[in-house]
Amino acid sequence: MRKDDLYITVPSFFRCPITLDVMKSPVSLCTGVTYDRSSIQRWLDSGNNTCPATMQVLQTKDLVPNYTLQRLIQIWSDSVRTQRSDTESNRVNSVNHDQVRELIKQFVNDFRVHSELEMNSDRLSKLLAFSEESAENLRFVASVAAESDFLAILTSFLVHNPKNLKVVEKIVPLWKMLLVERGSLSKIGKANDIYPAIIFALKHGSSKLKMEMSKALEFITSTDSEAKSSLSENSDLYSVLLSFSTINSDWNPDLMEVSVSCLISLAMLRKNRVKLVKAGAVKSVGKALSTAEMGTGLTDKVLRLLELISTCKEGRLELCNDGDCVQAIVKKVLKVSNEATEHAVTILWSLCCLFRDHRAQESVAKSNGMAKILLLLQSNCSPAVRQMAADLLKVFRVNSKAVSCLSTSYDTKTTHIMPF
Repeated sequence: MRKDDLYITVPSFFRCPITLDVMKSPVSLCTGVTYDRSSIQRWLDSGNNTCPATMQVLQTKDLVPNYTLQRLIQIWSDSVRTQRSDTESNRVNSVNHDQVRELIKQFVNDFRVHSELEMNSDRLSKLLAFSEESAENLRFVASVAAESDFLAILTSFLVHNPKNLKVVEKIVPLWKMLLVERGSLSKIGKANDIYPAIIFALKHGSSKLKMEMSKALEFITSTDSEAKSSLSENSDLYSVLLSFSTINSDWNPDLMEVSVSCLISLAMLRKNRVKLVKAGAVKSVGKALSTAEMGTGLTDKVLRLLELISTCKEGRLELCNDGDCVQAIVKKVLKVSNEATEHAVTILWSLCCLFRDHRAQESVAKSNGMAKILLLLQSNCSPAVRQMAADLLKVFRVNSKAVSCLSTSYDTKTTHIMPF
């Protein structure tokens, strides 16, 4: 068989015990064993009065249809047909190295003549499919693209035609892969020129386009410091990325995770943390943290973003004003992962010990934070986390003693003036 042929593993209970073929009409004997109707009928018509599998004498020769098994076989068969169809489709659409070179050459030549990409959509689809097959294929397309203006043409189209979302959606997946292979946005041309197209796609594109463009942006902000610094000056970017954290019927946790990764990368520059606060990052991701069902990866990243925000005065103030967010942070301690616990404790330490905000301390107390801190001190946490937990415990013990003293003083005073 060719390497792209489909190998099929048939579940054993889908096979007839007599013929070992997949059953078309499964029926069960009184012994509970299921056979294909035609096979077991031939066995019985031959004068046999036993179950072929168990050799038990049959009390009755009634055949009971096994509809549950028949439905399972049908679902499995449909799945196999779909896989075969996809395999055949990939085989028809696949191209070799020489054809890739020719496709890129024709693409570039046609664009130079017509300055349009609509007529090249079929070539783009084939190149994208080829690039997605393996890392080796992607590197080959990137190497051929580097010999021509292919990548520059894709970038130029994005820059000058950002509103042509139909074509942009076809371009971006391949553009993103080639961009990653190239290693830097600045190597293509002026980085500033592409930013409006990125923002427009994030605002108005389909969910698929938003995801692909967010991944491209994640790569840009995490690998190109010059591009990240320039991009961070765009005030629209923060609000657009934060909009993916809004919990509604269109909320996509995967898209939010990629967007939060972008925001973390931007927040690595201290000057951007205040911009994030002004854009409403605490309220947006804080509400998501307290209300949405998040996976481990997303929770880790949200807490990491809030940790970065808590390092600036404006961020700490905003966090202290949001009691629900602080309580949500406490709940994640020892509940998600070691990484999430470390981020959460760092935030709480910053608010309660460093900033000494009474509102934050009250929010921690309301959410049973003291018990969490005590459990943390008994866990196998890192030395840094243990020290921060110990500092938090001291703060709450001091506050507890102060409250106790005030209460005692008040009771003493009222006792003196109470008539007996």
